[in-house]
Amino acid sequence: MPEDNKNDSHPKRPRSSKTFHRGGVRSGSVAAGKPGLQSRQAAAKILAAVVDRKTPLDGMLDQEHGNPAYRALNDADRALVRAILNSALRHLPRIRAAIGSLLQTSLPEGARALEHVLTVAAAQILYLDVPDHSAVDLAVEQAQADPRNRRFASLVNAVLRRLSREKEDVLARVQSIPAMPGWFRDRLVAYYGREQADRISEAQLVPAAIDLTVKADNASWAERLGGTVLPTGSIRLPEFSGSIPSLPGFAEGAWWVQDAAASIPARLFGDLAGKAVLDLCAAPGGKTAQLVLAGASVTALDHSSSRLRRLESNLARLGLEARTKEIDMAEFQPEELFDAALLDAPCSSTGTTRRHPDVLWTKGPEDIDKLARLQEKLLRHALTVVKPGGTVVFSNCSLDPREGEEVVERVVADGLCERLPIAAADWPGLETAVTALGEFRTTPAMLPLAPPFAGGLDGFYAAVLRRSLG
Repeated sequence: MPEDNKNDSHPKRPRSSKTFHRGGVRSGSVAAGKPGLQSRQAAAKILAAVVDRKTPLDGMLDQEHGNPAYRALNDADRALVRAILNSALRHLPRIRAAIGSLLQTSLPEGARALEHVLTVAAAQILYLDVPDHSAVDLAVEQAQADPRNRRFASLVNAVLRRLSREKEDVLARVQSIPAMPGWFRDRLVAYYGREQADRISEAQLVPAAIDLTVKADNASWAERLGGTVLPTGSIRLPEFSGSIPSLPGFAEGAWWVQDAAASIPARLFGDLAGKAVLDLCAAPGGKTAQLVLAGASVTALDHSSSRLRRLESNLARLGLEARTKEIDMAEFQPEELFDAALLDAPCSSTGTTRRHPDVLWTKGPEDIDKLARLQEKLLRHALTVVKPGGTVVFSNCSLDPREGEEVVERVVADGLCERLPIAAADWPGLETAVTALGEFRTTPAMLPLAPPFAGGLDGFYAAVLRRSLG
């Protein structure tokens, strides 16, 4: 299905409402010691790859090509590993502070493997519904099985048993610690202010809901699926842990999974009936499908053949058609200019950490600066493939203004285009997401909803630009 952001396949509540049930904890993998040991070892290995080597989590959790230790597990153990990793990465600064508060001296320099063992266990004790004794015993077993950590097995046992006894007090002590790296929090405070930065930080601890974009009749589909209609027209499902393809409407292509914020850029063009529109970074195809449904004649580009095949498969399920072309968009030179173009640019994805909590640990300031330069290059090129007076919608899923507002400001200042302000009145329920300049800026702290529906949106930026006539 077209899906702008993959949804978590792990428990969808913080510790105050745990959902990783004890029945799913025991491991079927017994070849390497106690049941459950291999899953904890896999979690520690993958956590090290994310935190120490900046390796994205999605690829390591791929069932066919992912981390070998993960692929060796059964489905129940894989679910546990995903739950541990997502909880550990969401709460990592607090987990580190919790462990540190129980140590008489700091861990030895270079004891990264030991730190990951403790982090994996602490994530279970503090944030998952795993029996504490199981988390402690398996961490000790894990330490004893690793020559680097064997001499610290007693320390692991003592620290984690104390954490289990004192966890409510420990959680209270670390609650005020921002759950994100310091470098990124500083950037949020500088742009959004301290209060809003704190709200964003807390909102990112709650896994994202599942939102659907429907082809037609969203109110009827919301009733049928037990969902609610959002200000974007999307349908938000209540807490859901089943199979997406099993839901009514999937097989007949009535809808696709797409975060509500990700659906906004394609809605900003206005009337597209009969217009030639270019989708410059199209896969996996959620926005492409929106453009086709709006009546546009769409050409979709992507540099990856596998991603393009996925887009084509998604459109086929939906019964929609678009021309596709495998090419680096920066090299695309059309024979005829388009009426409009959508550039959902490559970015740091810092707005998607509700579903991708590894992002803030695999990216850094240098990545944001590099991506901002790329985005500016792509935006300048996008303006050359539309007719004079044509429209370009520029968007990305970053929370950092260097990848959004600052890119657009430089291009507008050079006279290549003008900004077409978005009217807040056209977006009831999301008026606060429209900036003073008439651009869209959503954050995970927006759109509070009452249970059983989770609130929040991905962090997104979007601006509507018109190519200069000269």
